[in-house]
Amino acid sequence: MSTERRAPLDRRRVAGTALKLLNEAGLDGLTLRAIAKELNVKAPALYWHFKDKQALLDEMATEMFRRMTDGIESDPDDSWQERLLRANRVLRRTLLSYRDGAKVFSGTRFTGLEHAEQQEANLRLLTSAGLTLTQAARALQTTFLYTLGFVAEEQGVEPMPGERREGFDVEARARLMAGHPLAAEAGAALFGDYDEHFEEGLALIVAGIESRYGTN
Repeated sequence: MSTERRAPLDRRRVAGTALKLLNEAGLDGLTLRAIAKELNVKAPALYWHFKDKQALLDEMATEMFRRMTDGIESDPDDSWQERLLRANRVLRRTLLSYRDGAKVFSGTRFTGLEHAEQQEANLRLLTSAGLTLTQAARALQTTFLYTLGFVAEEQGVEPMPGERREGFDVEARARLMAGHPLAAEAGAALFGDYDEHFEEGLALIVAGIESRYGTN
């Protein structure tokens, strides 16, 4: 009989295992049964920690956030524009490191208060620059939703970096849409160079916030 001690089963360990399996199977293939097998426990043991899959997704998103912010400190000399750019670049990079990362993050509820400190600091920076609290909250949420939606669409084309789904060949698309020349040519901008595309869109939103709220 093995005398090796098994690590105690807790929410973070289960979520970490789920994130590992996520990269292998994707969100549709992620099941409590598969997670339990990886942990060498029976599936019912997981229900002591999570009442359903949504509760697990909430914890997975929280663990993703913990990993994203672990050891990262905001630069106190950031302007509010620089903070928004920096935060959303880090968020995109984190989401892209997991298969279906944007889907996991979307619509979930953090299970702890790890995000509160960062949110407080960001709101304080934006309000000190002249935005009202409501404006600051909307600026943060708008850029967050842009990044989340952008990555969801990006991962629909490239589930993982360097892995492109069949049916998203830009040149083949252009040939099929030859009767609509502008739409055909736009394919390169829509489905290529996601890094440049993301940066351009994020810059547009930050400039729009600055213009709308009359602050710089």
